[in-house]
Amino acid sequence: MYESILVPTDGSEGAAQAAERALDMAELHDSTVHVLYVVDVRMSPVDESMDHDEVVELLEEVSGKPTTPIVERARDRGVAVVETIRIGVPFESIQAYLSENDIDIVVMGTHGRTGLEHTFLGSTAERIVRTANVPVLTVPFEAV
Repeated sequence: MYESILVPTDGSEGAAQAAERALDMAELHDSTVHVLYVVDVRMSPVDESMDHDEVVELLEEVSGKPTTPIVERARDRGVAVVETIRIGVPFESIQAYLSENDIDIVVMGTHGRTGLEHTFLGSTAERIVRTANVPVLTVPFEAV
């Protein structure tokens, strides 16, 4: 049913909780999980003209790639995984990824690093829910 599952992440706990749901689904459906992190050019000293590899190296030096914990968890569970890091505006980059890849469903947290902006859904999640051409499963953040 779901051969490819997109998990956008910002490295937050909410994204990690959504990733766990996606990994559960992937195990059930023998799916590939696509883990996508977008370096937000609106909130960092990075801009779209920068070299992709330099940006990835910078991420690793500063705090590690936000995709790494999800990728490692997928591999530990025997789930096929594709890791992608892009530079841009998260909503736009997620939409582009959907257009470029054969994704069956998006699984994402409702609140990430900028989650206080909206009461019910984070701004990126809200825009994806309204505009994606595939189903979107939103996972609410549960403080553990």
